[in-house]
This record gives sequence, C-alpha cells and structure tokens, in this order.
Amino acid sequence: QVQLVESGGGLVQSGGSLRLSCAASGSISSISLMGWYRQAPGKQRDLVATVTRSGGNTNYADSVKDRFTISRDNAKNTVYLQMNSLKPEDTAVYYCYVYLISKGSYWGQGTQVTVSS
Repeated sequence: QVQLVESGGGLVQSGGSLRLSCAASGSISSISLMGWYRQAPGKQRDLVATVTRSGGNTNYADSVKDRFTISRDNAKNTVYLQMNSLKPEDTAVYYCYVYLISKGSYWGQGTQVTVSS
C-alpha cells in the first residue's frame, strides 16, 4: 500500500504565495516520478508539475511556468510545490501524484487552493 498525505492548501489573495507538501509512505521503494495535478470545478484534472527521482528533470504546465517551483526530498519521500504570484485561475483542488516502477500510479486525497481577487 502507498499513502500520500497532502498539506498546505488554503485561501490566499491574488499575488500571494502558498507551499504544498505531499509525504509518501508505505511500500514506496520504487518511487520514480512525483508531481502535482489540479482540478477546477467542472474541468478535467490537469498536470501542474512533475519532478524525476533525481530532481534533475522537471516539467511544468505553461500556465504556471516562472511562478511555481516543484522540488522533492527523497530522504523524506516528500514532494513540494511552491506557488508564487497566485492568480484566481489557480483556484482548484490540487492532487499529489506518484509513480512507482513496480506498482504504477497513486493519488493523494487532494487539497483545496482558493485564490481571491
């Protein structure tokens, strides 16, 4: 089993910052990719950012480039998403994502991020 616990969501004004964290536990020895997706009301779940195990390769949605930064701490099995210059259109439920070579994909329960104008 793999457990993902997210934290750091909340309400922030436009232009503000938030930092999301996601800690993985359980049978996670083969974690490869970690990342974040988000889903706004009435919309599909979209990629926000991913990072490889080494941390050397990151991938961002165009809409968050230069504003969000993804990082990971392999010793803590934790992935972070630093979100700066937040906009109302960033409002969504943010889901942590991990891919394990031996087990496939797992999702967190989601954390709400609301940006007021």
